[in-house]
Amino acid sequence: MDEEKRITVRLPLELHERLAVLAKRDRRSVNGEIVHLLEVALAGHPAGAESP
Repeated sequence: MDEEKRITVRLPLELHERLAVLAKRDRRSVNGEIVHLLEVALAGHPAGAESP
């Protein structure tokens, strides 16, 4: 990642806790886990593609 954009996201406590568990399991920070999950979710969706 050459450039980064900082954003603020409000998460329900339960979702944050679930992310923290996954992050610990995968030896990532919560931020790293969120980035990883977004990359996986978006992998099959090319940028600029129209939604169905």
